[in-house]
Amino acid sequence: MTVTEGRTATTSASDEWVDVCPLDALTPDRGVAALVHGRAVAVFRCQAHGRPGDELYAVDNLDPFSGASVLSRGIVGSLGERPTLASPVHKQRFDLATGEAVDHPGVRLDLWAVRIVADRVQLSSGPIPPVG
Repeated sequence: MTVTEGRTATTSASDEWVDVCPLDALTPDRGVAALVHGRAVAVFRCQAHGRPGDELYAVDNLDPFSGASVLSRGIVGSLGERPTLASPVHKQRFDLATGEAVDHPGVRLDLWAVRIVADRVQLSSGPIPPVG
């Protein structure tokens, strides 16, 4: 499934969000691609094992190793408590919370902030600074 950019919701001049899709359009432990201001973003709804509710993550859809825009079709997993994504091309793994490549220090995916407003998934209008 590919989700395209919806309307842009602006709550203040410095707080712009892009409406992507209804929350129930996201299948747990699967990704979708969204177009945010011309940039492909992979959005994931991951089951929060051992905790109530699900967690949402958004990272670049572009695989930095192959150059293909395929990460939304990657394999969701975990390393201990770390939610991960394996590229469908060469199987490099990325930490969904930080964007870091698990086995390749220094390689990182851009991250987008994700929120839910009235059962709608919204993404920040651009990448956010790396975590940690």
